[in-house]
Amino acid sequence: MPQDPTERRVVVTGPPRRARRTTGYYRPRTEIDEQTTLGHTYVRSLIRTQLRTGLTVFAVLVLLIGPLPLVFAAAPDAPRLEWAVLGFGLYAPLVLLARWYVRRAERNERDFVRLVQDR
Repeated sequence: MPQDPTERRVVVTGPPRRARRTTGYYRPRTEIDEQTTLGHTYVRSLIRTQLRTGLTVFAVLVLLIGPLPLVFAAAPDAPRLEWAVLGFGLYAPLVLLARWYVRRAERNERDFVRLVQDR
């Protein structure tokens, strides 16, 4: 049976069946790597949180160390008081404040990693 020359075979094309479809899920790490506006917002939030922690520590230091010259001026003839305050009264709060700062900064970073982590 010869085919009629007017009949042509029609080829139907479409997307491949196994094509990878986008799921609508975005990856924050990709946003940060590509330096998009959203990635910039993520990094800026981490920086803002760390800055807030640092400024809190600075404010506590100013309140803790700032009045010391007034205390020493009020008692000029008590040099042992100065050494006691500087050596014992100030050392423990500074260590506690430094420990709090380190733990808080690590927690901020851990929260940030958890936020942008690929799931």
